[in-house]
Amino acid sequence: MMANSRQIVKEVNNATQLNEALSLVVDRSKSSMDTDACSVYMNDAQTGQYLLMAAEGMIPDAVDNVRIKHNEGLVGWVAAHEEVINLSNAADHPGFLHIPEIGDDSFHGFMGAPILHHGRILGVMVAQKIEQRCFDNEEVAFFTTLAAQLGGTIHHLLAKWDFTRQLYSPSQGRLFIRGIPCAPGVAIGNILLSQPLDLQSIPDRSAPDADTEERAFKAAVLATKQEMHASSKRMSDYLPGEVLSLFDAHIMMLESDRLNAQTVARIRNGQWARGALRDTILELAQVFEKIDDPHLAGRAEDIRSIGRHILIHLQGGGTTSGEYPQQCILAGTELSLSEISTVPRDRLAGIICMNGSALSHTTIICRELGIPAVMGLGDLPIGYLEDCKIAVDGNQGVVCINPSPKDINEFKQRIKEELVISAQLETLHDQPAETLDGVPIPLYVNLGIGADNMEIHADEHEGVGLYRTEFFFMSRNTLPTEDEQYALYRNLLESFAPKPVTIRTLDAGGDKILPFFSIAEANPFLGWRGIRFTLDHPEIFLAQLRALLRANSGLNNLQVLFPMISRVSEIDATLALMDRAYIELVTEGQAASKPQIGAMIEVPSAVYSIAALSKRVDFFSIGTNDLTQYLLAVDRNNPRVQGFYDNLHPAVIHVIHDIVQRVHLQNKPVSVCGEMAGNPASALLLLGIGVDSLSMNPSSLPRVKWTIRSFTKTQAIALSQKALTIENEADTHQLLNTALNDVGLGALVCANLMSS
Repeated sequence: MMANSRQIVKEVNNATQLNEALSLVVDRSKSSMDTDACSVYMNDAQTGQYLLMAAEGMIPDAVDNVRIKHNEGLVGWVAAHEEVINLSNAADHPGFLHIPEIGDDSFHGFMGAPILHHGRILGVMVAQKIEQRCFDNEEVAFFTTLAAQLGGTIHHLLAKWDFTRQLYSPSQGRLFIRGIPCAPGVAIGNILLSQPLDLQSIPDRSAPDADTEERAFKAAVLATKQEMHASSKRMSDYLPGEVLSLFDAHIMMLESDRLNAQTVARIRNGQWARGALRDTILELAQVFEKIDDPHLAGRAEDIRSIGRHILIHLQGGGTTSGEYPQQCILAGTELSLSEISTVPRDRLAGIICMNGSALSHTTIICRELGIPAVMGLGDLPIGYLEDCKIAVDGNQGVVCINPSPKDINEFKQRIKEELVISAQLETLHDQPAETLDGVPIPLYVNLGIGADNMEIHADEHEGVGLYRTEFFFMSRNTLPTEDEQYALYRNLLESFAPKPVTIRTLDAGGDKILPFFSIAEANPFLGWRGIRFTLDHPEIFLAQLRALLRANSGLNNLQVLFPMISRVSEIDATLALMDRAYIELVTEGQAASKPQIGAMIEVPSAVYSIAALSKRVDFFSIGTNDLTQYLLAVDRNNPRVQGFYDNLHPAVIHVIHDIVQRVHLQNKPVSVCGEMAGNPASALLLLGIGVDSLSMNPSSLPRVKWTIRSFTKTQAIALSQKALTIENEADTHQLLNTALNDVGLGALVCANLMSS
């Protein structure tokens, strides 16, 4: 009976090396289908060939020695057509290529299936029979299903294999990797890993001193046991006995002879402690995963969990400030606000992330702090980068691992070019943001982090277009009190008075997680977030509204903005709570003043509620980040669909144009506070569409001002009208970038292309 492909995939998922995984694939496939030979050819992008990397039933020496050009043979045919072929006699196919090195003279039946990941061909799986007949339907279904299921795992291991091959090549590890440019700037420094590695990300290394490694392992096990005992004792008053027994079970696993003896044996055979732990844990987990009983199979995750706990202690836990590199490039799979804020600001030179996008909130944090950042580096095996020297170009989305002296000089030259541009922008410091034909465009700043220090820069700005209160909430372990919020808001309003300050109420949910409030949802961006969350928690919302009303007293420069508005009833409920907060404060004898009220347009349904909303609010602000996400049905943080996210998509441009027309028909102002406002090219487009003001991160403002001062309003209108006739985003990018180049703003084009 044919094996379940999911069971094979489980085994492959435990592999830490590409060769190990592919050997499992061919072995299990051959035995499951009772075929005569099975092999896997992987795409070697460096050579433009398919390399035979695993085989069963063929000449043994063929593995790692047989290469097929991309356009050759049945393997090349399957890859080029990205479809399965099933032949009774391979030699009859016009694409057949005789390969004597694998001994294919005796094989007739042939089946090939592509291994794909996100539309990219990774390799080809092949099954062959001596008998001259096609594979039956059951065999075809099994083989093609297995090939489809393996895509993600093989992609990860292939990236790791390719990376390590280059890292340890004769070029001494010099390696360029392209990601997503997220925050502008260039930096050179040393990598610091932000968090403990996943077990499978641990690189292979030899142990320079086996005794030292063994002691480190045993100390980590002991520390983990002490941690488990302490946790059990701490929770004994809150958990029933049957749940507390889980701690005992984990402690027993930590004392297991197999775990300890096998890890020590691997260390004695030359592995470093982390690698020895990895192999032991994965081997033990695989034993449980093969058991049919689901309860026993679930123990595999317990084993891996224990392995991660030991690993944390092996890696030495946290880092003290004295251990941070002078020029620190913080690296992680994902990075939270708390992880970023842990590194002293004077040492944090740059950030790289395996996940994330140009519109994630990690990116927004980096832009506010002025830290160069590259995200979306994918399956880069981050564990191999520990302590590596690295250069980061946040303008072009490029990182260079172990740069050569020549590379470092080139990156330093880019840093000098950045300083030249900054000096040019500084000359505009005291100049108004107005077009060549004298049309003023208010430019406000977005704030969220470091707003408590903005008073020293308040005179440089026209006001605050968006203060994100969620960052204040996210940086704490408890809810801020009303008085704590009042102090923050009052300081901000006083710093900018009499200039307007727009404060957005708590916008939790989606990718903005409150550390003290767990919200677990299958689809958080379409879930309990923004105004939905705060209306369901009036005790949280009222405290914030009271703090805002108190802070506005005597200043009256506050504008309150409500996020995630999708229907009129939400504004009605919100205004009712604000009235309640105001009445409470007056009754208590506290000074309070009602602010201007605004609604964010980021949910498509709000676009068609503008007339009704206008009766209730004083202004509108377009949140282009979420509006684009919802309009195009693209999760902006999902790397699989990141290529589909583009705020210059024709539909997005038309909707923004529609919003401006509808709002102006109601004689209300409309601004843009999304990242689109801080992009020189898209800001030019928004100017032409008729947006009344723009709000952006402080670091983006000089470039946008430079752009506005380089065009007439008439030119901007003409460009926007042309953009409204374009049918694809690539042509819109070209239109706007050409316009920037034509007026001598070519230095801004690169950042525009990458960040849109």
